[in-house]
Amino acid sequence: MGMFSESVDVLCSASGQPVSLQWAGRHYIVCAEPVRWFERRQWWAEESRAPLGSGPGLVDHEIWRVQVRAEPAETGHLKQETLTLDLSRHLGSGRWRLLRIHDAIHPRTA
Repeated sequence: MGMFSESVDVLCSASGQPVSLQWAGRHYIVCAEPVRWFERRQWWAEESRAPLGSGPGLVDHEIWRVQVRAEPAETGHLKQETLTLDLSRHLGSGRWRLLRIHDAIHPRTA
């Protein structure tokens, strides 16, 4: 599936690692060790100017690749499909966005 951007609610551990998320009306649990990296973003296309002292978070954004499963109560005890998602956390606001779903059917179209 291609890239897109959709707001998600993410609950993190004390170390800042995603442990669960709420998306498309369903609750998902992270079921494997997430992977984190940073990517350069085109801040000049998103911001009219760079505020003084705003280096971290302006140039890079944090990406997490997580594998999740819907909570058992939400699947009706059916086989639980694992989804691999790429999430982005805005370092300034702490808001999370879903960027990519890997090899899966979007729950709104299933």
